[in-house]
Amino acid sequence: MSKNTDGGWGETVRTVIFAVAIAFGIRTFAFEPFNIPSGSMIPTLLVGDYLFVGKFGYGYSWYSMPSILVPESVTGAKAESCDDVPGRLFGRMPERGDVAVFKLPRDPRTDYIKRIIGLPCDRIQVIDGVLHINGEAVKRERVDDFVVGEMLGRQITVTQYRETLPNGRSHLILEQLGDQGELDNTQVFVVPPGHLFAMGDNRDNSQDSRVLSQVGFIPMENLVGPAQIIFLSLEEGTRFWEFWKWPTSLRFSRIFDGVE
Repeated sequence: MSKNTDGGWGETVRTVIFAVAIAFGIRTFAFEPFNIPSGSMIPTLLVGDYLFVGKFGYGYSWYSMPSILVPESVTGAKAESCDDVPGRLFGRMPERGDVAVFKLPRDPRTDYIKRIIGLPCDRIQVIDGVLHINGEAVKRERVDDFVVGEMLGRQITVTQYRETLPNGRSHLILEQLGDQGELDNTQVFVVPPGHLFAMGDNRDNSQDSRVLSQVGFIPMENLVGPAQIIFLSLEEGTRFWEFWKWPTSLRFSRIFDGVE
């Protein structure tokens, strides 16, 4: 009886250790959970969305996996041309339009999520709210307004556009302040080799690469990975651990939506 009991406990311990090892491996090499704390990516992502980031999407850097596993030769690499992807093991260039998580250049402890708009050596400018890439205006089509809430029985809406990038990928953006917001007219930004330019979809409520002193150009090595799928979505103000509120705060229609 004692032998069987000991064997049962031993099997349980081995199972738990095996499960923990698998979970650690998945989080280290494959997927990392991320939650949306601000409205800078509305309407694509809402405050209270929880999503998985694919850590293998752009290869690995010491920001996306334990630094001891990334060779020093990779970590110290510098871009020599516009096509180089420095600082990454098995590196792959992001696609224009990807929604990606990255470490903030001025504070690598902070995660940001934005849309990749500019690739290395691109020239980016915003003129009267219209994005320009390499001197060409990006197509922008007015669509139905986005509903942000309700007051006194009336809907509160924001101007919404569908923006189509040069590679054909399209997404929705908001212009809360029309086309004359603080960041709706910018200088020409020339993206350095080995860097990216990212913007929020909520254009008048996003601190992004347009603000050089706060975000600026994003080094390739700072990428964690592309956002892939929403696995949970809770109404703003509901904490993840407040499971007793889930029946009324879950946004069921967003669960398992891909991030585009």
